[in-house]
Amino acid sequence: MPKLYIIPTPIGNLEDITIRALNVLKSLDFLLAEDTRKTSILLSRYEIKVKMVSYHMHNEHKILQNIIDKIELGLNVGLVSDAGTPGISDPGFLIVRECVKHGIAVECLPGASAFVPALVNSGLPCDKFCFEGFLPVKKGRKTRLEILAHEPRTMVFYESPHKLLKTLNDLAGIFGNERQACVSRELSKIHEENVRGSLSEIIQHYEKSTVKGEIVIVVAGIDS
Repeated sequence: MPKLYIIPTPIGNLEDITIRALNVLKSLDFLLAEDTRKTSILLSRYEIKVKMVSYHMHNEHKILQNIIDKIELGLNVGLVSDAGTPGISDPGFLIVRECVKHGIAVECLPGASAFVPALVNSGLPCDKFCFEGFLPVKKGRKTRLEILAHEPRTMVFYESPHKLLKTLNDLAGIFGNERQACVSRELSKIHEENVRGSLSEIIQHYEKSTVKGEIVIVVAGIDS
């Protein structure tokens, strides 16, 4: 039976991929990749040859029906993002929804996702949490943060390096300087860093540091 496979890929260390994921990659008719250049590095590492098709936020609506047609013709298709699990702050939702509508089997493999290690090693409660992904850049940002200021669960955010300080200051301005948090950077890589403390302490740290790499911000809930 033709199927869409959702395949998590390493968030940094190329060894963080499952044997099952490698076997699925080898079996595909073609692979949808957010950035074929980045995915080719992973495929080369494991000597996997598979046809790749670029699939990202700028073209997913345009090529979606064509992909569905190919799967219905009997082709097995895989989807990867640049890092982590597709659909988690990366393209994936649209094609999964469309496959479900058409009765196409979807299989999501377990694997890497940046927010899980960041949450667990933060030292903050992780029995209950909410994943917020990237905050709105402008419209709705302040309103969203004002709502989250009363959230009792641990909160998880993604952020880019050049926006980290702005987001930390926005969080401190609404949640309070003393709210506990952890910023995880370069997870699974040689320069992995986890900075824990109050929001004001973390801000002071990054005011003196050059920020690089993918970032996860974990913030305590109001009652933590």
